[in-house]
Amino acid sequence: MRKTGLLPSRTGFYPTILKIVLTNKITTMALYTSDYLKQQSRNKTLNERNFISNQPNTPNEVFDIFLCHSYLDKEEIEGLYLELTRQNFKVYVDWIIDPQLDRNNVTKETAELVRKRLRSSKSLLLALSHNATISKWVPWELGQVDGHTQQCALIPISRDNIRRTSFSRTEYLTLYPYVEKPNDLTSFRDKLWTVDSPNHYIEFQDWITGKRPTYKYTNFF
Repeated sequence: MRKTGLLPSRTGFYPTILKIVLTNKITTMALYTSDYLKQQSRNKTLNERNFISNQPNTPNEVFDIFLCHSYLDKEEIEGLYLELTRQNFKVYVDWIIDPQLDRNNVTKETAELVRKRLRSSKSLLLALSHNATISKWVPWELGQVDGHTQQCALIPISRDNIRRTSFSRTEYLTLYPYVEKPNDLTSFRDKLWTVDSPNHYIEFQDWITGKRPTYKYTNFF
């Protein structure tokens, strides 16, 4: 693996292997922000607290989404987990479903359990943040699914909390579409969408089934 440099951002640095460029427009929320997701986590209902705390550990359970992330983003990830489960997606997050896992003590058993969960998930979403770029597990998980089903997408998290409508992928990230909410609710349903370019997109629900973004006349951004 080549050594990466640093690309300055408004609030810190991104590894240049990712070169994340976020596009700023004054619109309704499209990309998720760190503050928004933290707020979802902090404001969860009692039922949601119990739901998270009492997730059954079922060995052969099938998930819609394997949420690939850095544990350093735990609060944002819990908020994102709530966002996705509120839309009736079955989501795998290791420290929620398999709390006995110790990712700091990697064993063959740990890797095999994670591999099994990856294969029993219909898709992988990478919660893309600065912390995710330095995670040791993220590239391994992404590679496992990319080599198996190629059903991988990005879900960017804006750290500086400015509302943004899109972001530019570079290098290997261009291989994957990304997931966001629409800006224009007069033209698009208020659901998650999988976007490959301004004119190539599809509803996230359909993407999970294996369909790919296709050309549309209406610009998504």
